[in-house]
Amino acid sequence: MLLNFVLDNNHTQPGDVMKNIKPGNHIKLLLIAIIMSVASTSSAQRIKPADSGYAPANGIKVYYEVYGDGKPIVLLHGAYYTIEMNWGELIPELAKTRKVIAIELQGHGHTPFSDRKLSRATLASDVEKVMDYLKIDSADIAGYSFGGQIAYQFAIQSPKRLRKLVIISAVYKSDGWVTGTTEIFKKMKPELFANSPLQAAYDAVAPDKTKWTNFLEQMIAMAQEPYDMGDENIAKITAPVLIISGDNDGMDKIELAKTYKLLGGGISAGMQPMPKSHLAIIPNQSHVGLMTQTKAISGYLDGFLQ
Repeated sequence: MLLNFVLDNNHTQPGDVMKNIKPGNHIKLLLIAIIMSVASTSSAQRIKPADSGYAPANGIKVYYEVYGDGKPIVLLHGAYYTIEMNWGELIPELAKTRKVIAIELQGHGHTPFSDRKLSRATLASDVEKVMDYLKIDSADIAGYSFGGQIAYQFAIQSPKRLRKLVIISAVYKSDGWVTGTTEIFKKMKPELFANSPLQAAYDAVAPDKTKWTNFLEQMIAMAQEPYDMGDENIAKITAPVLIISGDNDGMDKIELAKTYKLLGGGISAGMQPMPKSHLAIIPNQSHVGLMTQTKAISGYLDGFLQ
């Protein structure tokens, strides 16, 4: 298949591959974007965790890694990702001044597959259980994509455990995506992920590699279910929120503006005090490519997480 061709032929230029994709084949485009992203970050600086292990959480065990020292920040990865794939470049920067706790959610990476039904509420509760295990009373929470959805849910159900919230390219309801995105989710199937960097990353660390297809089926089923955490619940978030989005990352910018307004933003600053929540839109960025913008994201985080 095309993904094998891309992986096995390093001389092929990304632009040439993109030209050969038929219009409308969005899933292959997405996976090729991931390949390009992995290739561009393969030489990134890596540091070893000061601590790692498993925390008991709602009937499963959740893998975590701890880096650095200082105020705690919990990192939640995107769908199908591992800690290294998602946060490998950013962790060394954050760990210079912060205690970084990176978590792999149910079925991802080192965390074993479970037949437990996936839900955002349960996954957010898992995050709180990891914090309990590591004796962290409160922390900043940062989530990318699927991890951003879990971060939103954490803010709703565990507000006393949250200091500040960072949402990177994530929405709290299905309608937050641009038109057609949910239709793409409906067309996903496990075989499209075969021999992709996502499977390679899974095989490298998963406790049981034979659960790959089961894991995909579970995640795809969840992605195909409409969800809405509620405008009223987002408006009740009292913690400062930083939203980081790419200009072409799949988030509907009209809905994003509404979200920011729910969080107290979108005002005429100068006529009234600046809101405590921030919005950053990084130009010329896709959903996957956004996480390669380490310098920009790190700069926004440094300014916000004071």
